[in-house]
Amino acid sequence: MIGIIIELIISWLILKFTVKKDLSVLGLKPNQTRLIQWSIGFLLAAAICSLYHILTTAFINNNWLLNKQITFSAILMSSWWVVKSVLFEELLFRGVLLYLAIEKWGSTKASIFSAICFGVYHWFSYNAFGNPFQMGIIFVMTAIFGWMLAVSFAKTKSMYLPIGLHLGWNLFNIIIFSNGPLGKQLFIKANQSHLEGIPSLLVFIFQIIALPLLMYGYFKFRSRE
Repeated sequence: MIGIIIELIISWLILKFTVKKDLSVLGLKPNQTRLIQWSIGFLLAAAICSLYHILTTAFINNNWLLNKQITFSAILMSSWWVVKSVLFEELLFRGVLLYLAIEKWGSTKASIFSAICFGVYHWFSYNAFGNPFQMGIIFVMTAIFGWMLAVSFAKTKSMYLPIGLHLGWNLFNIIIFSNGPLGKQLFIKANQSHLEGIPSLLVFIFQIIALPLLMYGYFKFRSRE
């Protein structure tokens, strides 16, 4: 939490001394529209993430089981960890630096730059640096996701939608389906069987593009209003 507070202070100082503005340019003040955007992002990300994990066991001899060893307090602690990590990354990659990049280069170039930075960052957070194949897979997955989050900020001029998307995905991916650095959480796979061949590739592609495509449709719909 201290890191997030420091990020906010540094963001305020950067804005004050570079463009003479305050944190309001990040769209942090809640209102009905922004809360709706957060909810849409959270629910869509949670739904796509859930469908992805269900697909990983749907066509093989495997299924999801409730982890009977997990406690309510452990779930709360894990969820708080996810919330803090999401807020930290959003302030870093979709905060003041993206705002300034948009002001300087425009939304398209700034969003691409933000996506590249997000992808490279995950080489280190996933401890993948030095393994070219793993680095490539991680970069594609996280850069596309980061691009979607950056475009969400640029389109709405607020951090609520990207935070909702990021939080919805991470909470369900890490806490609900135990796919992350925190180990076994709410649901765990019954065995080690996993998809192979074409089905594995198709599910992998779904994981990467389904949510960005949904958001593309969402923004197309909003543009007609």
